[in-house]
Amino acid sequence: MLFQNDELSVRTLTLEDNLLLAHWLSNPVVLEFYEGRDNPFNKEKVLEKFYNRNDGTYRCIVEYSGIPIGYIQYYQLDNEDKKEYGFFDSEIIFGMDQFIGEPDYWNRGIGQLLVSSMVEFLIEERQAEKIVMDPQTWNKRAISCYEKCGFKKVKFLPKHELHEGEFRDCWLIEYIAK
Repeated sequence: MLFQNDELSVRTLTLEDNLLLAHWLSNPVVLEFYEGRDNPFNKEKVLEKFYNRNDGTYRCIVEYSGIPIGYIQYYQLDNEDKKEYGFFDSEIIFGMDQFIGEPDYWNRGIGQLLVSSMVEFLIEERQAEKIVMDPQTWNKRAISCYEKCGFKKVKFLPKHELHEGEFRDCWLIEYIAK
């Protein structure tokens, strides 16, 4: 287990989790916010995207009261990514992405607990100086969650991410370690 905070725990993704990911990422309600409804995943696509990749991304399953409910990943930005976003090469910056794959667990404050717990983990265990994400501008609920966790909008990213057949605007948001 990576960490636990109250009923929430985060653990490393295992091969047995592929069916969970395929289930979540084939649900149009989840895909509306993560990957796009035009991009459903089957088991083969999950295995290709989430497994056997040496890309420096740490992939994890989110559990609440022992029940797998979602996914979170984190990664250290390389110098090329830092330059693209206007950060200094010497800074230790992590990016993260997440979703709650069980809609019954939405709107219960679990996302906020997850994001704030991961921020704490990255600062304390990985010595992160900044943590960044790039949510799509229309995803007001996610942005509100991130702002409640201390993230600030720092840069508008026009046509940054392909989602449901069109390039969508995003916000670069950051959390600065104190």
